[in-house]
Amino acid sequence: MNAPEKIRCDACPVMCYIAPGQTGACDRYGNLAGRIVRCDPLTILDRAAASGTPLIPFAAGDWDGEIARPAEEFVTGIGAGTTYPDYKPAPFIVSREVEGADVVTVVTEAIFSYCGAKLKIDTDRHLGPERAIVRAEGEPVGHVTTAEYGSQMLSLGGVDHLTGGTKTEGKATCATLLALCNREPVELTIDDGATLTAQAGHPPIVNGTPEHRMRVGCGSATIGMFASQWHGLVDEVVVVDDHITGVVSEHQAGKVLAWPPTGIRIRGHRSTPGRYFRVSEPGQGWGGTRLADPTEILAPFEARKGAHPGLTLLMVSTTGEEHAYYVLDDTLTPRPHPLPAVLAPTVALIAENCEPSLTTVLFMAGAGGSLRAGVTQNPVRLTRAVQSQRTRLTCGGAPVYVWPGGGITFMVDVTRLPENAFGYVPTPALVAPLEFTMPRADYLALGGHAPSIRTLADIRATGGEYTAGPARRLP
Repeated sequence: MNAPEKIRCDACPVMCYIAPGQTGACDRYGNLAGRIVRCDPLTILDRAAASGTPLIPFAAGDWDGEIARPAEEFVTGIGAGTTYPDYKPAPFIVSREVEGADVVTVVTEAIFSYCGAKLKIDTDRHLGPERAIVRAEGEPVGHVTTAEYGSQMLSLGGVDHLTGGTKTEGKATCATLLALCNREPVELTIDDGATLTAQAGHPPIVNGTPEHRMRVGCGSATIGMFASQWHGLVDEVVVVDDHITGVVSEHQAGKVLAWPPTGIRIRGHRSTPGRYFRVSEPGQGWGGTRLADPTEILAPFEARKGAHPGLTLLMVSTTGEEHAYYVLDDTLTPRPHPLPAVLAPTVALIAENCEPSLTTVLFMAGAGGSLRAGVTQNPVRLTRAVQSQRTRLTCGGAPVYVWPGGGITFMVDVTRLPENAFGYVPTPALVAPLEFTMPRADYLALGGHAPSIRTLADIRATGGEYTAGPARRLP
């Protein structure tokens, strides 16, 4: 007896041969009774009536029988299928009426080799030096970029990691991007730096310890915000920070308050009065420094400039998580003392003004010529329409930021999409949903695929080339 015949899937460049009842390498397309079908349902979202509210899953599972108004429904690219092999129209080109206007939305799942993720890690802890390699499963998947006011930025993925290195590097990069974009936790290691567990919308975990607070500001900014809270309660305040350490008596905020000099001296590079750079190497200690004892940054106090026995000193980090109180002895040496009750609210105020520490994941990609050909027979017209904002680009129904300049390069916050909106193909590349929405007249002027325009009712009833039946509700 002959084995059941495999059939070839043309949904991506891998071109898998799939046996009956099995799926391809991507687990997204399968052989159902001799026909290639999309294993995940097309997702239709119901736009909430209130402006600015999140998109609500509509057609994805057990349907409660309620009829949503068509003007509030939006067909996403999630589960739609791809345009590969590129010459054919997008899987769904949907016509609908919105507030009396005839609108067309072109829906597809795009295969992205040119893509990556930008991570914003809210932490004062040192993750690694700028340009340090970020690894997943030991493979290089990106690098550390700049620090941005209490957050460390990472750049992961990109075509060089996906396809320009070894096969294992490409696989690790693809798996890392897929997990991050689908809001799953990923463990990363940074050369000469920390171990990081990152998950979109969750606090980062640095060297096994969850972060709780994003700093209120640099040391100088903290002085500026809270100098008046300390005035009259303590003789000197130092806010320890890896970037800009602040000293209240020297700072302009202190001058405005007529704060008297204290004879304090800071080991570091003095920038402007009350602002010091490079007081310590970066690390896991106070304010992102390597310091376990903040008094290491203090040089001997000077009596001729105001230091005297009994002078009080508060040292605090930019999150308020670390703080210590000192009193100068007869040798003008700071000695630790319990924090006076009167100062406790000022430390708590710093903590109160800190934002919760989170991991933000932005998917970033360039929409190239192939998927644009699924929208229009003259792809450059689509690029110009998106750049001029005549055509609205969304990703899984979520708003995107489109970069200026050539091409369609966009970023989207992955927490704005429904869960598990991203897929992959083992080329390796990521698959992401895209939607292009414009007035019907504009679509036709772009050279759009007019014969492929369908109504929403038809799509709900009959699906598409790769869709296994009508749309269903997400779990």
